[in-house]
Amino acid sequence: MMENLIFAILLLPLAGFIINGLFGKQLPKNVVGGIATLVVFISFCIAGYIFLNFDKDSQPVIVRAFEWFRINGVQVNFSFQIDQLSLMMVMIITGIGSLIHLYSIGYMHNDSGFHRFFAYLNLFIFMMLLLVMGSNYVILFIGWEGVGLCSYLLIGFWYKNAEYGKAARKAFIMNRIGDLGLLMGIFMIAFHTNALDFLSVAQNASKFELNGTIIIFICASLFIGAVGKSAQIPLFTWLPDAMAGPTPVSALIHAATMVTAGIYLVVRSNFLYVLAPTVMDGILFTGLLTALIAAFFALRQNDIKKVLAYSTVSQLGFMVVALGAGAYTAAMFHLMTHAFFKALLFLGSGSVIHAMGGEQDMRFMGGLKDKIKITHITFLIGTFAIAGMPLFSGMISKDEILVAAWAKNPIFWVILFLIAALTAAYMFRMYYLTFHGSFRGSEAQAKHIHESPLNMTVPLAILAVLSVVGGLINLPHIIAHGDYSRLQHWLSPILTESAKSQMEANLKGISITTEYFLMGITVLMFFAVWMFIKNRYVNKGKLPVDENAYTGWERLSAKKLYIDELYHAIIVRTVEGFGRAGKMFDNNVLDRVVHFIGDGAEESGKSMKKIQNGNVENYVLIMTLAIGFILIVNFILQ
Repeated sequence: MMENLIFAILLLPLAGFIINGLFGKQLPKNVVGGIATLVVFISFCIAGYIFLNFDKDSQPVIVRAFEWFRINGVQVNFSFQIDQLSLMMVMIITGIGSLIHLYSIGYMHNDSGFHRFFAYLNLFIFMMLLLVMGSNYVILFIGWEGVGLCSYLLIGFWYKNAEYGKAARKAFIMNRIGDLGLLMGIFMIAFHTNALDFLSVAQNASKFELNGTIIIFICASLFIGAVGKSAQIPLFTWLPDAMAGPTPVSALIHAATMVTAGIYLVVRSNFLYVLAPTVMDGILFTGLLTALIAAFFALRQNDIKKVLAYSTVSQLGFMVVALGAGAYTAAMFHLMTHAFFKALLFLGSGSVIHAMGGEQDMRFMGGLKDKIKITHITFLIGTFAIAGMPLFSGMISKDEILVAAWAKNPIFWVILFLIAALTAAYMFRMYYLTFHGSFRGSEAQAKHIHESPLNMTVPLAILAVLSVVGGLINLPHIIAHGDYSRLQHWLSPILTESAKSQMEANLKGISITTEYFLMGITVLMFFAVWMFIKNRYVNKGKLPVDENAYTGWERLSAKKLYIDELYHAIIVRTVEGFGRAGKMFDNNVLDRVVHFIGDGAEESGKSMKKIQNGNVENYVLIMTLAIGFILIVNFILQ
């Protein structure tokens, strides 16, 4: 029965993709959306049933479909693994995914590509499930590439817009760079452990020398894949451009699921990373730098979706910092809470854009809190969660990462504390510019403003509740005392003893007084930033301006430190230059060689035509002369 249920979780979204892909154009839109949403929701219900019957101490369940191939002693099965980590990811993917599917029915209802959109969404869910349920690195890689393909299709969904097509290609190409690193890591794992399934690789990991060259190369290669997929420096510029896709795409792919695949990969491979402390330090610094730069960029963005995009990059940086500090549970906890509040914020921004008739620029918003009340309340809850309102989910999960950073080095805590303050600043700026003050749009937009339909507001309400109570899953021990940190207990079986010992040692190194002190400072910071931003944008009525009108640090923030322009100048133009050089070589060398050969054949044909004239006497004469020439040469040589 368990085997059938696991296959059903995977195959239901695939069935939805096939049905809507082949027959969706002939079906009513409500039927298309209903099928797509239902198959994902049923998968969620099945995952919930398995979750309720899966003990935290249960051993992994391996379901083998068939043996795929065997080469040089390495056997690769097409099989799936259900354990505490994969089950957690499946619940997030199908749970958040079903809400976003429901929301999309209303959001995309007037789009001519409605059935195509839902087919792509179902295919994405299938590939993401394949990624997290695969029992080996090869199945993970198939899902990894699959979600990359789906992101290309969904980002460039409105393909008639050339800029959207460029954004899709940018995401696809930058992810391929990371994927090369992942592939190199997988090859090295197979070569040195003679296995690719997670359980066997974990058992053979002891063969590697601690901080040895080989394990450093493997872990660094895998992390390069995570850098691409989870949008870390330097491969992070694709994520903000990916906002070109419909808003539900932003919520599903670039907030709740796909971008967290890199976090999942590192946690899944914790048995390798505990052997490479040098790589762990590199991971921590990468996350710190990414979180800081992305938060700085978000401070002066005017596009509501761009603010959320850079916020996603920054929050992923927090998760990567947790990974680098060895706090795997904290990283997964923030991954989960981030899925709740960031999906809520993206869908909330979609509801705002829907009400504004497609407008995304916050300079033309304002005063919406009384016109779209449900969207306003739920958006405010999401803002509180990510900014750090006490006892909201985001505050609790982010606080765990801050504590882990303090245990590693207080300097890291100071940097993360600053980033958390910047997060509250740009989120409250976005909230007040959107919902408070006077309306700054056109009269036509003012007449168009209306609350979203029920199938869009219900997912907002559910995600709002999760954003408030989601933190209760892993309350800090200084609050809950006895049976605290349920998520940490749940994920304990998938972590190596070394990883668990490291986490416990870090916590023991921090006194209860220190933890209360650190938590108190973050709470005070939240209220201080909130009051400062409210005074600036509500009481003083400060308004955003065009990015070209900013000066100093504001201009650098609005222009994103000109990193996109730098990449374009150094990389894109260089590649284009090679392309032009190749074209010149093609035209001036290869084409001339080909033409020379062709012209020579043509001219020789014209000459031979005079001889090959059909006159038998001429043919006999030529044959006689040729034979005579051969005899003379032979006589001379003898």
